[in-house]
Parts: sequence; C-alpha cells; structure tokens
Amino acid sequence: MALRRPVSELIGPWEEFRRIIPLVSLKSLLAEHAVGVPKVAILMCTMQGQRFLAEQLNSIATQSHPRWAIWASDDGSADYTHEILEYYQAHWGVDRISIHEGPAEGSTANFLSLTCRADIDADYFAYADQDDVWEADKLERAVAWLESVPPDVPALYGSRTLLVDARNQHIGYSTLFEHAPGFRNALVQSIAGGNTMVFNRAARDLLRRAGEDAGAVTHDWWAYMLVSACGGRVHYDPYPTVRYRQHERNQFGSNRSLRAQLDRLRQLLQGRFRDWVDLNLAALGRVRPLMTPESRQILDEFASARRRALVPRLLGLRRAGIYRQTLLGNLGLAMAALINRL
Repeated sequence: MALRRPVSELIGPWEEFRRIIPLVSLKSLLAEHAVGVPKVAILMCTMQGQRFLAEQLNSIATQSHPRWAIWASDDGSADYTHEILEYYQAHWGVDRISIHEGPAEGSTANFLSLTCRADIDADYFAYADQDDVWEADKLERAVAWLESVPPDVPALYGSRTLLVDARNQHIGYSTLFEHAPGFRNALVQSIAGGNTMVFNRAARDLLRRAGEDAGAVTHDWWAYMLVSACGGRVHYDPYPTVRYRQHERNQFGSNRSLRAQLDRLRQLLQGRFRDWVDLNLAALGRVRPLMTPESRQILDEFASARRRALVPRLLGLRRAGIYRQTLLGNLGLAMAALINRL
C-alpha cells in the first residue's frame, strides 16, 4: 500500500500559506470588534478537490471583507480533499472553517443541503466552488449591493467571471449580459454561475422553504428562478469577481467555446433542454404559493404555450415575454420552440 503524502506538500508554496495565517488571525480579531460588519457564510462543496482547493481557500483568506466563515461539505472524496480542509481548519480555527459530510448525491444536492442547514447563521450567504480563485473584493462588492436592499426582500447577487486555465492563466471572460435579469429570463437561462452568487437571509429563507429536495436542475439556476419568481431582486455585476478555472474535470464549464456551444445545440436537438425545463417547472409548481401573481401568470402562459401546436406555441411564448440574454441565445430559443424542444 502506497504511503500517503504529507498534506503540506499539497497546499502550494509554504511561504504563501504561512503569510496568510496571521492575515486570517488579524481579520478575525478585527471582525470581532467591528461594529455593524455583516457576517458571510461561505457554502463550499467539495469532491475530489485536492488539486486546486488550497488556492481557492487562500483567495478567500485574502478577501477585503473581513467577516466570513466557511462551511465545507465534502461529498465523499477519496483523495486529500478532507485532509486539506482539516489542515486549514487546524491553522485557521473551527470558527473560520467547519467540515461536514455531504449527501453524496451530486453537487446540486450538496449545495442545497448546505443552504437548508438550520445551524448556519449569517447575514449573507455565498456559494463557493472548490477550484476557482476569488478576486480580493468579491465579497465586498456583493455585500455593498446586498446592503442596499431592504432585509425583508429576497436579494441575489451574481457576476461575470474571468476565465482561467488550470495554471490560473487568463484565457478570456464569460459572456457579458446586458439585459435586466428577471423571471421571464430565469425560466430559460441561468445568467450567473453559482460560484459568483451571494444572497441575503430573506433569499436563503426562500430556498429553505422550497427545500433541499426541490428537484431543480442546478442550485444556481434554481436560486435565480426562485428569487425572481417571488418578488425578490437580482443583480448581475458586469465586473468579474471570480477567476473561473477551466480544466478537464469541470462539471460545468464556460459556454464560450465553439465546442461548448455545439454541445449545447446537440443537447437542445436531443430534447435535453426540454427535460431541464420540465424539471424546473415541476419545482416551481411546488412553491407556487410563494410566487407573486405576476410570476404565476408568466409561468402559466409559458407552461401552456409549451403544450400547444406550432403557431399558438410561438404566439404564447411571445405573449409570456420569455427571453435569453443574447441574440444567439434567442435564436436558439426560437429554434427550440419551432422543433418543440422547449
């Protein structure tokens, strides 16, 4: 049996890690004595994440917003992921990072299980993937916008991303979306990755009421749909706050490449997009009483149009006002409607 390597060999340059330890301690001290600084619970899901996890944790440590705590839910990793989390916990303290066992049913189930945990108490909540790198002002920008929203109104922040390769080298940007977010868009598109999302307690309460078994396709698309459907506010920040790492083990990567777009077209033609919409509509049906009257009307018009013959289907979708963020996306939406794959 091969001997397991020391975890210290997997966290990158020791000098960088050693520099961050007192930084985290100082921020913890400042946060304890700061008046009115909101706490952010970082909901991180991990699975076989040893390759990039340390770099992500280091980027969280350097956030300009000082008051945060990581709740890491591991879905049964067989590599060094758990040991790396424990190594950081030993140096940062249990108040900064706690480690939990995920449901082992995929990333969406893992994120929703964390979201619905009653013992996580914070002012704001941020989703975090295991393999990205956060820009230093990510939480600060999100919190600044969230604090402009009344606390009883569900609010969701998301942003554009800077795309990097496995070595954290810049290779591009995610698509810049310019149309206002809203429920009519959320029904057919998720505009911000979960790795950029931060939301307030009212939005988190909505997600908890919907339940961790909501049945939606992905946690980030579900958050966008749910908040926009229930009268909340959604903000898309065109400033990239996350270095979104593209590598061979991405579960969901950027859709910018020609290969990715062709793959999306293939999925549309095969009916996979229609299957996703079916799942999302079923999930929305479970939370219908929480939705605004306007959102219920939009949902009914959209659901009814999908079941009709070609001409009534197109007219119904137009009446419902469903849209995607780009010209190409709307052309794909029109094609899906024409061939009854929506």
